[in-house]
Amino acid sequence: MSRTERQGTPVPVADLPGLIGQEIGVSRWFEIDQARIDAFAEITEDRQFIHVDPEAAKATPLGGTIAHGFLTLSLASAMSYDCVPPLAGVAMGLNYGFDKLRFLAPVPAGSKVRGRFRLLSAEDRGGGRWLLKHELTVEIDGGDKPALVAEWLSMQVVGG
Repeated sequence: MSRTERQGTPVPVADLPGLIGQEIGVSRWFEIDQARIDAFAEITEDRQFIHVDPEAAKATPLGGTIAHGFLTLSLASAMSYDCVPPLAGVAMGLNYGFDKLRFLAPVPAGSKVRGRFRLLSAEDRGGGRWLLKHELTVEIDGGDKPALVAEWLSMQVVGG
């Protein structure tokens, strides 16, 4: 299975109403090391010292470098591929955006994060299109608060 294929047994669309409100998956842990942070800084051209200068970052209340919030968010797709089962007969899925997104805690370099998914809604948009809303909580290993919480929308096209 390629990394872009979703794990798990496909879910028939008829089963979606029974899954609303349920946790449907927890991803593996992803390491957020300084090399990953530095690479993200280069790609996005966001080289703020709190991300890329360990010595300067030590002098802040955070005590060291932290991941970009958008780096943590960018792992959402990989997290979902790990643990969110596909719809049965899905031809394609599209990122549809976010209704809500909050960054709640910094992710220190050297941390691990994982995604926890709960299905909030499933709306039949007709023509085999399903608008799914998942709550995504990105946990920090050993952390008191999540790194982020989001309501993530995807359009799933069944058939085709």
